[in-house]
Amino acid sequence: MKMHTIYKRKQGKEKLLQQYEAYLQRLGTEFERVHVPTRWGNTHVLVSGPKEGKPICILQGGNCLNPMTLSWFQPLLQQYRVIAPDTIGHPGLSDEVRLSASDDSLARWVEDILDYFHIERCAFVGPSYGAGITLRLAAFAPERISCAVLVAPAGLILGSKWRMIRSILLPLWFYQMTSSGKQLHRIADAMSTGTMKPEDEEIIGDIFRHTKLEQDMPKLSEKQELQPYKAPTMVVGGTADIFFPGEGVVAKAKEVLPNLVSHHLYEMGHFPAEQQLKEINEEILLFLQQWY
Repeated sequence: MKMHTIYKRKQGKEKLLQQYEAYLQRLGTEFERVHVPTRWGNTHVLVSGPKEGKPICILQGGNCLNPMTLSWFQPLLQQYRVIAPDTIGHPGLSDEVRLSASDDSLARWVEDILDYFHIERCAFVGPSYGAGITLRLAAFAPERISCAVLVAPAGLILGSKWRMIRSILLPLWFYQMTSSGKQLHRIADAMSTGTMKPEDEEIIGDIFRHTKLEQDMPKLSEKQELQPYKAPTMVVGGTADIFFPGEGVVAKAKEVLPNLVSHHLYEMGHFPAEQQLKEINEEILLFLQQWY
């Protein structure tokens, strides 16, 4: 646990928090803001959806802003009570305390949030790093998960190191040195197969420039540690995902998840396009209707 700022400079933090608020406004949905005390510090949580709806915890992607990945799942807000925490130690309004993604720290952090809202167990939706956190919870407190949807998930496999160096890390180095829009666009295209929204590309660029990126991926899940986890699980992968290639994700999910009831592959990168998000949300709603 490291007690230092994740931002390189105060002005960068202020800009990202302004972008956070602007993105939240663009979603056009009313959110309650709750500050939840956890054993590692304060966590800012966005809450929305009908109060009588079943609770769903949406865990954001890593090195991004909570409203960005929350925007992927807006259809869920119409009938479910969504609890969406800003991941502690990541850009946003939670405390800047980095937790290990290899032990039980993030699982216990999620438990603290559930306990605060008096939720014994609920459904989880986790894109990318958020899926990795969900898998840590599945390993250490499986009884808290009613069912889970993992989208472009961390925590199962990693993509080609050489491809990531060539398409992400080298352009990132040049971008951080020069602020070149060409290099940023190259990264965005690699992450999304050319479909990333301009506002998302801008925010990703500011996160690259103004934060100390979280570089440690969630631990790759093992079959033995997930044996007690019996909740129905759905996995969504992208065949062109540079970080977590979809075919490998599904194959590993079949190997380690005891109750994988649904899996879907899309011709998408790590960031889905709008039409793909529409289809993914339709599948998620069908999954929740059956298993939640």
